[in-house]
Amino acid sequence: MISQNEQKNLVASVAIDTLIGQGKIFSGMKIGLGTGSTAEPAVRRLAQRIDDGTLADIKAVVTSFGTQNLCEELGIPVYSMNDRIIGGHLDLTIDGADEVDPCNNVIKGGGAALLREKIAAYNSTTFVIVADASKIVDTLGTGFRLPVEIIGEARVPVIAALNALGADCVLRQGVRKCGPVITDNGNQLLDIVWKEPVDPAVMEDKINGIVGVVDNGFFTKNKPIVFTVDADGSVIER
Repeated sequence: MISQNEQKNLVASVAIDTLIGQGKIFSGMKIGLGTGSTAEPAVRRLAQRIDDGTLADIKAVVTSFGTQNLCEELGIPVYSMNDRIIGGHLDLTIDGADEVDPCNNVIKGGGAALLREKIAAYNSTTFVIVADASKIVDTLGTGFRLPVEIIGEARVPVIAALNALGADCVLRQGVRKCGPVITDNGNQLLDIVWKEPVDPAVMEDKINGIVGVVDNGFFTKNKPIVFTVDADGSVIER
């Protein structure tokens, strides 16, 4: 049996190496890099494969200030989605997840980077998720709270609209900071949960139709390749 941190490091490394072996990651690619405790070891493994000469000329688009800082530390060149060399589209995005269901629908946003993560994922030819065993669930949105990024001025009406959809809402509060979490985009976050399972594809659109919602953490429109790992260290691609 291996620990959760060991699972994260293992699945991230195996995923990068497998994708290279399958020809899904190759030199010259434009790659979106996610945010969080499983995405970070994937970024580090990518940097190792650049340093050992396996990959070259990788152009990264990052999804948070944290991932940008990591890429700067590791020497991975960072671009904007708007840069001419990127042209608004990525070859591949690799990221972690908070929950993954049997259909490879995903909840993301525990690290408050869901909007930029979704911009990268939904504008990628290939989307890849790496996840430890604890993230694999039967249904989304009844365990881990779904993040919803909102305009602060719309907080009360958005909460009312989400309550009408059957969701329980809390405003995410900062840690070692007074007041709410503020995203990299200057917005606030609601974390919501349902007592009964919902259809994540339907609910992704319903939530985004509420005035004042910027986006939510359901990822259903670009189904990812998912790499997950069992507690015994067996890595599974699905």
